[in-house]
Amino acid sequence: MLASSVQRSKPTPYPSKARSALIRRAVVVGLVVVALALVTISFRSPTAGALHDVQGAGSTALRPFQIAATRIAQPFRDAYDYFANASSAESELARLKQRYSKVRADAIRNRAEALKAQQWAKLLHLERGRTFPNDYSAVNAEVTSYPSGPFTHSLEIAAGSSVGVRLNSPVVSGDGLVGIVSNVEPHTAVVTLLTDPSTFVAARDIQTQVRGGMVHTGPGGTLILDQVEKRLRVDEGDVLVTDGTHDARYPDLYPYGIPIGRVSSVGATDTATFLQVQVQPYANLGSLDAVAVLVPKKQHR
Repeated sequence: MLASSVQRSKPTPYPSKARSALIRRAVVVGLVVVALALVTISFRSPTAGALHDVQGAGSTALRPFQIAATRIAQPFRDAYDYFANASSAESELARLKQRYSKVRADAIRNRAEALKAQQWAKLLHLERGRTFPNDYSAVNAEVTSYPSGPFTHSLEIAAGSSVGVRLNSPVVSGDGLVGIVSNVEPHTAVVTLLTDPSTFVAARDIQTQVRGGMVHTGPGGTLILDQVEKRLRVDEGDVLVTDGTHDARYPDLYPYGIPIGRVSSVGATDTATFLQVQVQPYANLGSLDAVAVLVPKKQHR
């Protein structure tokens, strides 16, 4: 049996945490002291001293690394600038689009208000003109609904029986005849337009004083003046107005002199008895904002 014991060597002790921290602090303090010393010497030494020569040699030696680092970093710097500028440009574009939309909306609104004001001004001019029928008073009204399609020939106005609007009252714009009131409520009324197939208006050519039959919608949806004999003269461009009442026993719905439209074409065939007279209405029936209802001052019996 082996009676002797083997003596093991003692393990080398590891430095403690406190000792490691002390070493790190000493290194940092030493570097700071060296840096301060170099800065002090650099400021106090002449410009051509040995220290400056060492600095110049160091700068020359490190110059290639600086250039290489700059070249390597340049693409990343360019990419950053590109995305930064792109983001800024997108923000500016969005701001400009928002500004443009606001300015455009304001312009459209201002233009719409200007057109509406122009229609009211035309109505005022018509009511003060010499051709306005003396036996009628005007009830001005705003148009609240428009024809909803090509086969709809009526509109609604914001005036009714509470302000004197009556059934079968003529309706005009500042340009000419619009139609006739076909339904009345206390605060609203429905106007059947001149282009409706049920509307017939007795008309006169004020240039030639020719009295035809009626202005109404003809084939193809255009207005025509019918019952004009071929021996009578109607020229293109002539003005047509309402013919008015000729017999007090049978009063016409429309007073004399309301502008209807202008003759747009005149034709005739060899076999026809009457001229083919087409009429372009003065009133723009698709874009009315303001109209006037003509109410008789004395109720017809």
